[in-house]
Amino acid sequence: MASLICGKDGRRRISFYDVNHDRKTITLGRMAKKDCESVCGYVEKIVSSQLAGQAVDPKTAAWLGEIGDQLHAKLSAVGLAPERNNMSLERFTQSFIDGRHDVKPGTKEIWKQNAKALIERLGANCRLTDVTVADAEDYKQALVKRGLKSPTIGKRLQGAKMFFAAALKRKLIAENPFADVRINAVVDESRNVFVDRTTIYRVMEYAPDAEWRAIIALCRFAGLRCPSEVLSLKWTDINWAEKTIRITSPKTAHHEGGQYRLIPFFPELVTPLLEAQELAPEGAVYVISRHRSQAESPKGWRNTNLRSDFLDIIWKAGVKEWPKLFHALRGSCETELIERFPIQTVTKWLGNSPKVALKHYLRVLPEHFEKAVSETIDDPEKLAQNRAHNTSKWRKVAQTPKTRNPVFSEEKRGFQNYSTAKIAAVGFEPTTRGL
Repeated sequence: MASLICGKDGRRRISFYDVNHDRKTITLGRMAKKDCESVCGYVEKIVSSQLAGQAVDPKTAAWLGEIGDQLHAKLSAVGLAPERNNMSLERFTQSFIDGRHDVKPGTKEIWKQNAKALIERLGANCRLTDVTVADAEDYKQALVKRGLKSPTIGKRLQGAKMFFAAALKRKLIAENPFADVRINAVVDESRNVFVDRTTIYRVMEYAPDAEWRAIIALCRFAGLRCPSEVLSLKWTDINWAEKTIRITSPKTAHHEGGQYRLIPFFPELVTPLLEAQELAPEGAVYVISRHRSQAESPKGWRNTNLRSDFLDIIWKAGVKEWPKLFHALRGSCETELIERFPIQTVTKWLGNSPKVALKHYLRVLPEHFEKAVSETIDDPEKLAQNRAHNTSKWRKVAQTPKTRNPVFSEEKRGFQNYSTAKIAAVGFEPTTRGL
């Protein structure tokens, strides 16, 4: 793929064909043959990565960062390496996003939004080496001034930090200006609402068809992520005999064992899914057939829009719109399940962790306060028994004589209690055995 050629004058050069099948040449001069062979090997690896549309391996990336400016400029001139110290922010972020083949299209869309916001602030022609710690702090303050929520600001800063960390790894910059720029993301509890069953059943009554009733039921009574997990559910994933449903989870598919999870066939799902199955077209593969074309587009799940139709259903039902429409249904489902099953079981079913569930999904309900108050006031006999038991317990502790810990007593430490010991009447000289 790459050939090392030695001229009659002793000068060596590397010849190769790039991704456009154009012949390119790199002149190395009078370098040692062993060094030229090493450079030729790395050139071949870079060309192979470009042909495969993949990023270079870590060892080659480290080599590109360590070579001298002269050799790096020659590689850059033939398109085998990015420009050193002169790359613009816009060009780098674009090449970084395009070069990542290990993330989903939806993730790249988020990265592009972060890059766009950063470029709008710092300028499209801003060089990576020109960005300072002061610029990073100013970017943060500009986001705050715009009135963005702290989670949004945190994601913007996280994206900027990721871009410059990648540039630092490639040794295009000396330090990451966003390394110490942070903001504490505060969860807005006013947006974390619980959607009760009375409300959701009323909304389901005004759903236009069986598919929409199935969507709402899967979100509220099974806690599926919408749209990714709802639109990924197939009829073959439902085991009517064993009363289980296999959930395909695109969000956690990159984690080991996170591609699928098994949940119980909750009773609330039976009627909506039976109705959807009876009305499904012959040969239907997916439970929800609408929006499949949008979901399979290059932008993935971010291209689907179920929110607008769902808002219309809620409006027709005469129900007040709640924040985070589908997220609230998933959180309400998890809150109810936690009341009946252990948290490790529920988080396994819903595909998150106890930490994430406590922070983002579980809700404190008015019924919890009512239950606590009623249990305290409505059972005075039990309350009196508890008080008597606690009083007796503490009296017993108070009446127990205090003793020293034997571990720290003088005898255990090898010291004699000189205040009580009897000293024999002897002279100044100590007694000697045998005298």
